[in-house]
Amino acid sequence: MDYAAFLAIRERSWKEFEERLAEAQARPRAIGYEDLEFLAVRYRQILHDSGLANARFPGTGAARRLSRLAVLATRLLRREPRDSSASFLRFWTDSFPRAFRRNWPNTVAAVFLFLVGAAFGLGLSAVQPSIATAVLGPEAVAGLRDGRLWTESLVRSVPPSVSSSGIARNNLSVALVGWAGGALAGIGALYILFMNGFLLGAVFGVTLHYSLAGRLLEFVSAHGPLEITLVLVTAGAGLRMGRAIVEASDVARRDVLKTAARDALVILFGCLPWFIPLGLIEGFLSGSSAVSPGGKAALGLSLVGLFLTIAWNPFLREETP
Repeated sequence: MDYAAFLAIRERSWKEFEERLAEAQARPRAIGYEDLEFLAVRYRQILHDSGLANARFPGTGAARRLSRLAVLATRLLRREPRDSSASFLRFWTDSFPRAFRRNWPNTVAAVFLFLVGAAFGLGLSAVQPSIATAVLGPEAVAGLRDGRLWTESLVRSVPPSVSSSGIARNNLSVALVGWAGGALAGIGALYILFMNGFLLGAVFGVTLHYSLAGRLLEFVSAHGPLEITLVLVTAGAGLRMGRAIVEASDVARRDVLKTAARDALVILFGCLPWFIPLGLIEGFLSGSSAVSPGGKAALGLSLVGLFLTIAWNPFLREETP
């Protein structure tokens, strides 16, 4: 898709979102359920379009406009009451865990699809090793033949402070695309889940072929468990929205969409902050020889354990009808 076609297809939707967002900003107390539902659903599409514009048409007017809309919409939709500390604590101990629990079946479905993709990628790389060139590129494959992982050049080519920022942005974009893909009846989320699983399985299958899987596992052990978990949880929230759009129910679709959109936003905001320390860990520690493999694995398992404990909150009381 070229830039002109991109504008022709999507600009009308951006303008409508921009107008409704401006109305909501001007009269925040007058926002109704219908307005919130519209903004939440379109917000996902704006994030998707913003990621696409920044990737394919960086620096263009559309990319700048979409980035601005994404920031303004995030500020509006994340608005919290002013009793700051209590609201912040309530979000992490109540709002986020309840949304996470309600979305648990979709998260399980996301895990299953991811594992199917990983098994497919692993099996395909085992019977067709030439897939390595398509997945990793010729330079990385040449390095594998010489006993070198491509991750070594990534770590050494730029300072850790720079690489960690780029890594965090990349991981965020993957999670956001999977989450926003729910606006396309869940198809985008399904694609992200299967393709990420397939690529992970294929990469490990290729490194296993060159007897380097152990070194790759060491590299990803500090950040990989939590990174994959966050992608699965955010994509699971995308599946929740997709199901709300296409699934028949006795409840009015407006109410189903409203609940799904609210939970999906809460889950997204509960996952996004974790990508910052993940980027730092991947940039500074994952490729460092100063940290033992056991230390990296312990850190990775501790991080994912901490996230799941906060997300599930075993001390949370069940909601009373």
